[in-house]
Amino acid sequence: MGVVMELTINRDQALELLKKYNKEEFHLRHAYTVEGVMRWYANELGYGEDEEFWGLVGLLHDVDFEEFPEEHTLKAPELLAEIGCSEDMVHAIVCHSYGHFSDVTPEHEMEKVLYAADELTGLIWAYALMRPEKNCVDMKVKSLKKKFKDLKFAAGCSRDVITKGSENLGWELSELFEKTIAAMQSCEESVSQQLAND
Repeated sequence: MGVVMELTINRDQALELLKKYNKEEFHLRHAYTVEGVMRWYANELGYGEDEEFWGLVGLLHDVDFEEFPEEHTLKAPELLAEIGCSEDMVHAIVCHSYGHFSDVTPEHEMEKVLYAADELTGLIWAYALMRPEKNCVDMKVKSLKKKFKDLKFAAGCSRDVITKGSENLGWELSELFEKTIAAMQSCEESVSQQLAND
């Protein structure tokens, strides 16, 4: 699919909506992280002109989760309508919970990346917190794979979703791990700065 992403909002609007429905630092950190990861992937995969769209989808992907966990991504369209998000953006956000809350299939490469990387960022962050540096600097794929195979570690991160996500992209798990670690490394500092400024 070519460039079909209709961007009808700016980051300030997205941020205001996010903070209206999300107060916990954990959820804000995740939103900022997935935004940064999606921006990295947009450029890495040749969608640089759509970086803002990819980033804002990442920022808002869990907009309804804190207040409406039982209706996650089902409530999102109503909230996203408050700031006039395009149908493209609503579709991208709703389909990231495909097979769990949503029956909307990820179709565009961006949606497949969000589906796969969203869950994986949680696993990577949990592992980062165990390390002396509390970050992703110099994190190795081999070490992350060990954590992935240990089902007791970060048990809330679905290995099935991560595996299915890499298959949907046509990537080996190692490639998804390597890229997502690099994506998180690229935005770690800016995420910390944003949280400090909140």
